[in-house]
Amino acid sequence: MAEYIITGGRRLLGEVATPGSKNAALPILAAAVIGRRSIIHNCPDISDIRCAIDILRHLGCKVFYDGNTVVIDARSIITHDLPRHQMEKMRSSIIFAGGLLARFRKFSAYQPGGCHLGARPIDLHLQGFKKLGATIDIDDEKIVAKANELAGGKIHLANPSVGATQNIMIAAALADGVTIIENAAKEPEIVDLQGFMIAMGAKVSGAGSSTITIEGVHELRDAEYTIMPDRIVAGTYLAAAAITGGAIRLKNTGAHYNMRPIVEKFIDLGTFVTLEDNAICLSAPHRLHGLGYITTSPHPGFPTDMQPQLMAMLAIAHGNTTIEETLFESRDKHVPELAKMGAKIASPDSRFFHIQGAPSLHGTTVEAMDLRGGAALVLAGLAAHGQTIVKNACYVERGYAAIQNDLQALGANITYIS
Repeated sequence: MAEYIITGGRRLLGEVATPGSKNAALPILAAAVIGRRSIIHNCPDISDIRCAIDILRHLGCKVFYDGNTVVIDARSIITHDLPRHQMEKMRSSIIFAGGLLARFRKFSAYQPGGCHLGARPIDLHLQGFKKLGATIDIDDEKIVAKANELAGGKIHLANPSVGATQNIMIAAALADGVTIIENAAKEPEIVDLQGFMIAMGAKVSGAGSSTITIEGVHELRDAEYTIMPDRIVAGTYLAAAAITGGAIRLKNTGAHYNMRPIVEKFIDLGTFVTLEDNAICLSAPHRLHGLGYITTSPHPGFPTDMQPQLMAMLAIAHGNTTIEETLFESRDKHVPELAKMGAKIASPDSRFFHIQGAPSLHGTTVEAMDLRGGAALVLAGLAAHGQTIVKNACYVERGYAAIQNDLQALGANITYIS
């Protein structure tokens, strides 16, 4: 089991760059299934991307990957069956279903796995496919979809699911007629998917709003595209400076609108933030202070993927904060681990967290149990007195490309042990 060994207490100072977005890259790689030859730049070198590439190769695509650019030739694709092993490793593997349905008018898949964040049903994905004309058969573990034809129509999502929005967009790109997705998710990563699909020749509009329109086409073309910066990694690096009382210039942050919900919380915490053209500067010369009451919510609200990192900062902030987690029923695995380090967090259930800021945290051995919770434990270790060992680094590696290297560049005493 890989682990991080951190000796805390150093102020992080300096400049690092934001890598490409994991949450944008995965649906874009999946969308390449309906295209011809795609060249995708700024793809992060993380384990989830390598898992997605394994899926593409299993399907028969020819893939070249150098750790930043992925070249996918989907003309050689030979199967509509998604591999069980990769699906059990990564929940977002279900995003490949829409492309296979569009291309073959059928797919077979297994129930997806991934981080343990509570029930995350894929019913909205499947309901969307049914609206396009597919029949769905499900047994205890396998999902099989078939359609004689795919036809556009109006699809209203019961809630603005990011994955369902993306899957329906991809499936509808080669359907007959016009598909309208109502109550669509508005996340920036969906706008990025639309950008890639347009580069392939798809007719998509409205991403970033609650209504997305897809006019089906008969075929797509070769495409080249650059993935947006990762706003969650950016937020994590800003948090690393804030929790240690440091200062950072974060390059390649992309559109400030995408970062606004995160940046606003750093300002509320008492840090000083300056926005430049494609960069964010943050300094934290004073102790952070509590935020009262906040909730996670879909974009443009505060993202759930930053909730654990925010909690780590609030654990040493002055004052009290209550966080309500509205999107995942079990995004709380980091809470008892932070408590081992001296955090004072009361949780009457898995959705409400009452945090009383402590003067400091102390190092100890903790275990990452999911991606963002693992990142929160690394942040806590940077601020803690003494040595912290974060076990199960594999979870963190799902979304952060060698995070220890960037933190070392800022002055952190962190070592990765495989």
